[in-house]
Amino acid sequence: MSNSKPVVVSKKILIPFILVTSLFALWGFANAVTDPMVGAFGKVLELSNSEAAWVQMAFYGGYFCMALPAAMFMRKYSYKVGILIGLALFATGALLFYPAAQTESFLFFCIGLYILTFGLAFLETAANPYILAMGAKETATQRLNLAQAFNPVGLIGGLFVAQHFVLKNLQSDDVADFSALDEASKLAIKTADLMVIRNPYVFLGLFVIGVFILFVISKMPQSRDEGSMPSIKDTFATLAKNKKYVLGVVAQILYVGAQIMCWTFIYHYAEAIGIDSVTAGDYQMAAFILFIVGRAVGTYMLRFISSGKLLMSFAVLSLIFTAGTIFIQGEVGLYCLVAISFFMSLMFPTIYGIALGDLTEEQSKVGSAGLIMAIVGGALLPKLQGMIIDIGGNGVADTKIMSVTEVNFSFILPLICFVYIAWYGLRVYKRHEATDDALHVNE
Repeated sequence: MSNSKPVVVSKKILIPFILVTSLFALWGFANAVTDPMVGAFGKVLELSNSEAAWVQMAFYGGYFCMALPAAMFMRKYSYKVGILIGLALFATGALLFYPAAQTESFLFFCIGLYILTFGLAFLETAANPYILAMGAKETATQRLNLAQAFNPVGLIGGLFVAQHFVLKNLQSDDVADFSALDEASKLAIKTADLMVIRNPYVFLGLFVIGVFILFVISKMPQSRDEGSMPSIKDTFATLAKNKKYVLGVVAQILYVGAQIMCWTFIYHYAEAIGIDSVTAGDYQMAAFILFIVGRAVGTYMLRFISSGKLLMSFAVLSLIFTAGTIFIQGEVGLYCLVAISFFMSLMFPTIYGIALGDLTEEQSKVGSAGLIMAIVGGALLPKLQGMIIDIGGNGVADTKIMSVTEVNFSFILPLICFVYIAWYGLRVYKRHEATDDALHVNE
């Protein structure tokens, strides 16, 4: 008997696969260019760490609010239409940064991000299950990992833009004590800096319009279960009874929260040990490169190791390096924080593939919404981490908790997240995969 697996991506759908995969890089860019804005807004608008975290609340809260409506829409229409609506909302939110900068309103910026992520919710709710459906179920998780491998390419691009076209040009970063300046000087710097923050989003909005046009003129394959339409009540009932799916949604909430905490607060961690924001960007760039390498390694390893087992292993290693981030002082602790990205790399697509693995195409459309709504973890947990960092004041190292600074201690939150993800991977392996592994060994 042949043990060969079906191909990951067949030649006849290669072009549509490439087009949809490009979206993963596009929202990766939006994610990476936004992370440094938390610190930038905080300094320019004189916000506390928890107030500046409203940037992430707006960004990831949009996912939560729009993912289910997006799924409901795609039950009636095609994945392609969902992608087009997502691109339109994405471009609209990005272009709103122009009037936001003119009015110098933090609320307006947050609204722009909120609408932008309405678009990202449509894109991710469509693109992830679409990729899973573009071939055999046996290779679905590997195919999604392959597509997701291009997400960190966008992350690196977004970070490069943030670092070289935003952070290096912020005048408020060149002032030793921005809050001590007179009001006229602060107003002039604030106006200039908000224009700098505005520019990458406006250019991104224009680029997304071009991608929209490309999708309009491209022919995309239809969903296999296009005619099937069970009632939404029955679909929800089926999903609620599927423990692998429900626990997977919780795992995804915690994973996204952990990822955003490890990437957003790398700047705060660096500041606590005397490293400026531009240099901290180099450390984040290293984290993103490790993320790409880890995604490639993880995708390859999925050919030989079951999804649950590999997820558990990477989560255990993540929590070990998170412990190092908390309890090792100085630059070595920062190295540990950077290293976490290698092991986080395969978590999102692997949890996604595991959770949707037993579902029909129609159930996957709705189930995908739950996993995209789980991105709200990226809004809630960083906000909580910002509150921990603010315990001693607006600085990042004002007090100590358990003999470490509050910024170090705040990484207790990602550590807890990785403990749960490791448990989820172990549970999936023991209950759903161990028997299959034994059968393969005996073949």
